[in-house]
Amino acid sequence: MGRVTAPAAPSESLFTEGWEDAAPSGVDPGPPRWEEPIPLGEARTLPAFPSDALPGWLGAMVDAVAEETQTPADLAGSLALAVLAAAGGGRAVVVVRGRWREPVNLYVVVALPPANRKSAVFAAMTRPLVKVERALVEQSASAIVEANTTASLAKAAADKAAAKAATASEDEREELNRLALDLAHTASEITVPAEPQLIADDGTPAAITTLLAEQGGRLAVMSAEGGIFDTIAGRYSGGTADMEVFLKGHAGDLLKVNRQSRDKQYIDNPALTMALAVQPTVLEDIGRNRQFDGRGLLARFLYSMPESLVGRRKTLPDLIPDEVTDEYEKKVAALTLAMAGWTDPAVLTTTPEAGAALVAFQDHIEPRLDPRGGSLGHVNDWGGKLVGATVRIAGLLHLAEHGGDAYKHPITADTVEHAIRLGEYFTVHALNVFEAMGADKALAGARTVLKHLTTYPTPSFSRRDLMAKLSRAEFPTVTVLETALSLLEEHGWLRHEPAPPREPGTRGRPPAPRYTTHPQLHPN
Repeated sequence: MGRVTAPAAPSESLFTEGWEDAAPSGVDPGPPRWEEPIPLGEARTLPAFPSDALPGWLGAMVDAVAEETQTPADLAGSLALAVLAAAGGGRAVVVVRGRWREPVNLYVVVALPPANRKSAVFAAMTRPLVKVERALVEQSASAIVEANTTASLAKAAADKAAAKAATASEDEREELNRLALDLAHTASEITVPAEPQLIADDGTPAAITTLLAEQGGRLAVMSAEGGIFDTIAGRYSGGTADMEVFLKGHAGDLLKVNRQSRDKQYIDNPALTMALAVQPTVLEDIGRNRQFDGRGLLARFLYSMPESLVGRRKTLPDLIPDEVTDEYEKKVAALTLAMAGWTDPAVLTTTPEAGAALVAFQDHIEPRLDPRGGSLGHVNDWGGKLVGATVRIAGLLHLAEHGGDAYKHPITADTVEHAIRLGEYFTVHALNVFEAMGADKALAGARTVLKHLTTYPTPSFSRRDLMAKLSRAEFPTVTVLETALSLLEEHGWLRHEPAPPREPGTRGRPPAPRYTTHPQLHPN
């Protein structure tokens, strides 16, 4: 959060911006006046979900669902992206440059308190996926019955041949053994296809891994509750976190599936999509659970933490127009069915202008990841995936625009710009969520430094002296301290003093950086 500073005046009179131009030539106007510092942890102004960044038919559905259910558009909007990911995930990839490819599956989580009609929004947004799943189940029913029958007959024939070989005379046994082995091999190669499933609402990691394998590496977990976080952290596995399917299912890394009754299976390019609505307290609990530290799972989610409308809702809101629902369901169903037929993924490319926009966005994000004061430096495991997530969103917007023919058209710069707007929206919300999780270590460090400076007032200090007085457990490196000092400077509690010029020919370490403290910290 930035701050505006105004220059100090030699009297009680107020000056407007640009007053330095009116000062007598050669007169030093003095240091800028201290403004009121911003309290640490003050709530950010969170942006509303930019539904106008979605294709028209999709944005119209988001706005209409939000109106009818009297919920923030953020919930329906985040789910809209997840629905697209469920429709195209595992069946399309975006070529960024060189060997860099991004699949189009997403992990999104929306934090809302109780009584926000989350289940109603989930039902409205996922309805076309449920309809397509039912249709696929009906279409596959006869093939599954036929495969089951064939497998049963083949096994029966193999068992019969094995029994006959066991009682055959010695001169017939070799031939009958060979026949029994051939029949057993034939029976083992018959695969009974699993009943199609696009959506799972919950499950243990093992169950989701099995489903992912049965569905050819493509599955969406969509739930209006946050219980799956407890499941991941080990509630049902003796307290040991089991995250492999969630980590590899997002990245598309090779996943091995072990089963007691079958040989080991491999999922070459798993594409798991997750869309969860949780209560804000769930995120706070996650922040206190050390199982999630260092694993990278939380860095894979896009976060939304909208303001609840409870207490301000209309009694008789406008209903979703039939034509809006019909177009939404028709387009999602068409996309899902079109992508279901792909085995190798559809390759989505970009125009040169879109590629340039992505490079510019990457250049914009990179310095923000610097742990030495970058605005995303304290959450750079999440921020480091932001460009990739934005590419995935661009691919989803492109699929929504062109449907099953999306591979015939390159992604345009306009689509990338819309994806960047959505990426920036999720960035602000992610910072707020990580603070709620207690994962904002820079904020915690800044509070520690501020408490120290309040307890031991001083008009200025050097970074080296401060480092010596603070706990090494909380500030193990200078970089960690620099991040906290940068945050205090952004909030107006400190000012970084220019380093004095080094005398020519001098040796040794340069002077440590110094900081001036706000007058509130040393009133005397």
